[in-house]
Amino acid sequence: MRPSDMDQIEPSADEQIAAFIASAAKQPLLDAAFELWRWRYRLDSIEGRPTAEQVRINRTLTPEQIGAKYRHDRDHAHAHEGPMFGYLKRAHPQANDDAIRQAIITSVKFEGAAEACFKWDGDFWQCIVRAVAQAAAQYPGFLETTYRDARNNLAYYMK
Repeated sequence: MRPSDMDQIEPSADEQIAAFIASAAKQPLLDAAFELWRWRYRLDSIEGRPTAEQVRINRTLTPEQIGAKYRHDRDHAHAHEGPMFGYLKRAHPQANDDAIRQAIITSVKFEGAAEACFKWDGDFWQCIVRAVAQAAAQYPGFLETTYRDARNNLAYYMK
């Protein structure tokens, strides 16, 4: 390790979260909600979630149980009432609370629709593009850059 490497200090948790929020603040509310939702696992990690006990429990689950738990958490975790609400409120303090909640709900449903539309029946990337296009038809109103991010996100999770 070079001496200059030792001098570099990792940003604090608050600084890391502030960077995600600052990035989201540059986008319209709906797109900001999707961006923050897309980074939820990293944000959770920075904030110390899941707890050690939750990790221990998760390690005992089969892949099928993990998938079911993920879908349940996404569908019933009330993302619009948890930490995600606070992150989006910080990114868009002028937005009213109902608009923030609706943006989060729409983002979560859009992601779920893209996953539900994914069918691997040909070229992988074309399947990704088709799935996100189908989800976009159900959930219009995002910027094209958000649809691009959704394609990349879906490809990562479906690989």
